Amino acid sequence: MYLPYRVFPYIRSMYLPYRVFPYIRSMYLPYRVFPYIRSMYLPYRVFPYIRGMYLPYHVFPYIRGMYLPYDQNIDAKVLAQIYKNTTATYKFYWFASILDILVKEGKTSMSFWEIIIGMIAEAWYPVHYFRISFGKSDSLSGQIIQLQQALNLPIDSDKELLKRNLANNLNRPEIKSLLNVFTINVPYRFLSPWINHITNNQVEAQSQTFHNNCMYAIKGEHIHVNPLWLPYLRDNYVILKEFTFWNLTLFLQKRNPNVPDLSSKLVKPIQRDSLLKQRRYWDNFIEVNGPIRCIYTGRPLDKNLYAIDHFIPWSFVSHNLLWNLLPVDPGVNSAKSNDLPRLDIFLKPFAQVHNKVLKTAYYNNPNNKLLEDYLVLYDSVSELVKLSQDDFYRLYKKTFSPLVQIAENMGFKYWKTYNDQH
Repeated sequence: MYLPYRVFPYIRSMYLPYRVFPYIRSMYLPYRVFPYIRSMYLPYRVFPYIRGMYLPYHVFPYIRGMYLPYDQNIDAKVLAQIYKNTTATYKFYWFASILDILVKEGKTSMSFWEIIIGMIAEAWYPVHYFRISFGKSDSLSGQIIQLQQALNLPIDSDKELLKRNLANNLNRPEIKSLLNVFTINVPYRFLSPWINHITNNQVEAQSQTFHNNCMYAIKGEHIHVNPLWLPYLRDNYVILKEFTFWNLTLFLQKRNPNVPDLSSKLVKPIQRDSLLKQRRYWDNFIEVNGPIRCIYTGRPLDKNLYAIDHFIPWSFVSHNLLWNLLPVDPGVNSAKSNDLPRLDIFLKPFAQVHNKVLKTAYYNNPNNKLLEDYLVLYDSVSELVKLSQDDFYRLYKKTFSPLVQIAENMGFKYWKTYNDQH
């Protein structure tokens, strides 16, 4: 999520270039700026731009842009250049899959199909759940969409379950055909820093002598990791995975310039943050003022008898800030899922509820830290609560209209109204 200009003065470190600001998660910022941030740590993907803050000592010396750990037996500088001039995501996911199979499964020899299944499993969530674009020249996302339709798998499938399902269906011609496209060039092109690519057969032949100390040899539809590379890949697994995802983030950011918090959308989150504080906020209002009516069904919502809806789906905004949340009928929350709301129908009642509840909460307790979520929308909460209902709605329209348009362009669908579905 990009930080508004008014936040920049609070950045205390002179080591961070402006292009890193979207990734900052909270560092040397006063508490009132925290609504722009979402956690108390910096992900590894930001490390290349940091110089000694919150870095594990063993990681800091290595991840600095293109610099990787030194090893006397292999030339890490060659590996550091592997993602230069990349036009598709294949190399990123190919190498990440090799690392996982080598370290987690202990295999030094692996088939093309094992690696490709790992690629599909790694890229599944950003393609299906977060709708990240891999670019027009990349077929990985298209193949993943077709695989989901062919296998009828949930978009949020568990990674290991997905890998087993793909492996068990390799005997199906239509499944193998979808995966086969990645066997044609990817295994050979990956070795281009070590072996000049003329034909696949020539690359395969030269790799079998570990020409220029290349990372692996190709024999038929299998690769065999160079023994000299094994200690390096195992010992530096975390650094190499994060190095890969850092470069993947840079690659995808150019193709998804308006997507908030892109770096966190490359892997499936282990667990989403609790909405307990946000629920308490709405409960406090209901206790004093009575039920809130669901903007989708019109039904009154009593305390503890509602679900909290992300008006714009969490899978797009990737946050739980208060201004995008609202109590709704539990059935609607399940039906709406990751779909977009129709702004022409629902934005005005959504804004009206927020306007009323925000003013009530502020006048009861102006020091409520949760209200600082609204600083993303306006400079001051004390000034925000002074807006008329019409001005508050205009502010929400100005905020939500471009977000919904971007999400629609990414492939998010509009939710049919509750009455349309029943």
